[in-house]
Amino acid sequence: MIPVPSAIRSVARLFLLAAGLCAVALPALAQKQGGVLRVTHRDSPSSMSIHEEGTISVSAPMMGVFNNLVLFDQHKPQNSLDGIVPELAKSWAWSADGKQLTFALRDDVKWHDGKPFTSADVKCTFDLLAGTAKENFKLNFRKGWYANVESVSVSGPHEAVLHLKRPQPGLLALLASGLTPMYPCHVSPRDMRQAPVGTGPFKFVEYRANQSIKLVRNPNYWKPGLPYLDGVEWTIIPNRSTAILAFVAGKFDMTFPYEITVPLVADVKKQMPDAMCDISPLNVAANVLMNPSPPFDDLDMRRAVAMTLDRKGFVDIMTDGKGDIGGAMQPLPEGRWGMPAEMQRAMPGYDPDVAASREKARAIMVAHGYGPAKRLSLKLATRNLPAYRDASVILISQLKEIYIDAELELVETAIWVPKLIRREYQIALSMVGNGVDDPDQNYPENYVCGSRTYMDYCNKDLDALVLRQSMEADQTKRKEIAWEIDRKITGEAVRPMIYYLRGGTCWRPEVKNMTIMVNSIFNGWRWEDVWLDR
Repeated sequence: MIPVPSAIRSVARLFLLAAGLCAVALPALAQKQGGVLRVTHRDSPSSMSIHEEGTISVSAPMMGVFNNLVLFDQHKPQNSLDGIVPELAKSWAWSADGKQLTFALRDDVKWHDGKPFTSADVKCTFDLLAGTAKENFKLNFRKGWYANVESVSVSGPHEAVLHLKRPQPGLLALLASGLTPMYPCHVSPRDMRQAPVGTGPFKFVEYRANQSIKLVRNPNYWKPGLPYLDGVEWTIIPNRSTAILAFVAGKFDMTFPYEITVPLVADVKKQMPDAMCDISPLNVAANVLMNPSPPFDDLDMRRAVAMTLDRKGFVDIMTDGKGDIGGAMQPLPEGRWGMPAEMQRAMPGYDPDVAASREKARAIMVAHGYGPAKRLSLKLATRNLPAYRDASVILISQLKEIYIDAELELVETAIWVPKLIRREYQIALSMVGNGVDDPDQNYPENYVCGSRTYMDYCNKDLDALVLRQSMEADQTKRKEIAWEIDRKITGEAVRPMIYYLRGGTCWRPEVKNMTIMVNSIFNGWRWEDVWLDR
């Protein structure tokens, strides 16, 4: 080896260091400040409060108004515990027994009205979630997520401690969801519904029902230089075809997330070849709800409905063959907790031989007094959105195969969830969209006793399994328990999952740094570093 003089080595190191610095700096130079991102919106939400709503119609436009303690990395498409980054919390630490989670908070954050963010706001947020605040939420969608949080204590203005009833390794995933923003102590839940105040990159300007939602850049955002956009404007266009035509015509920069069907994405690309279009799996499944009053108080009757489902038929029609068939947890590989295909096929209603399953279902119906001469007539309720309506038409045709004649009942978004909560339906086609791809969110929220099953389902044995998986630190063992829970839910025909959606999102090539998540529709809309190249 020929020796290299030290002076030459030093120059070489300086050259490489400079090259490295340039490699880091150059992308930042390309980012442009300014411009308003124009996005279509599919419907008119009932409020602007993320915590009091269960729909992407609120979380997508409002996520940029807020911050979380921690957040899933906004540019990793698959959410996981490994991809959680700090936000309002600079760092966090678990106690040795796994029952205390301590957050060290930033000291340079202000709410949009200028008041400082402190540990008191963390405590106030969890008081609201627990339902113990002076003025509570009207609807508390995430209360079940944090049932294991016994209390929150503060140590000075910049440290908050979550005290848990039992260890829960997956709690951080719940906290990292876009559905868990911090709320201010000094603004009432009532005011947060109409004019939310956050700490995020964008400030809320106005919401006009059936017209628009407008956000403007937060000039005092605690991340220097961000956001790049001057604002975001969402224009409410309930008709999907009208929204797509407006996008193709150049009136909008982006379509509502995941709202374009797979066949329609091809149409968009044909009319606008330079459009950036993403077709992603969704942690959202069409499912059948059966009110457990006659005749669906009978388990066999619910199983008959589950066994008439031709899931592949739904996938072929609704997603051009690109959707997924799964159980309670999003299927692999985008979902991290879905059961293996061979295990899934062994569950009732998942046999690829649909004809054989329907024959068994018809036998159940006959045993309960129904048949060709005496058909069961009922109303099938669904939300008045294209994905719900289209799937409901298919479900109605499949129910006919087992002597059920269903009449479609369309329900507007603002009253859809309250209607389900009050169980004002006979049978319904709904969409279950999980805020986090984790059993600690899905199972407690949708299946345990007292949860939001919309069917008043309660099984103490299942509750014990849910608790066991939540405390399990070994992720392999935890996954096996999660599969056992899935099998039990499916066997009892609790919210039978029909198919998991795939949805298209398109944006103009001028929109830069956009990432679409593959295992949650709720977690990718902070948009603080999205920019427009125009």
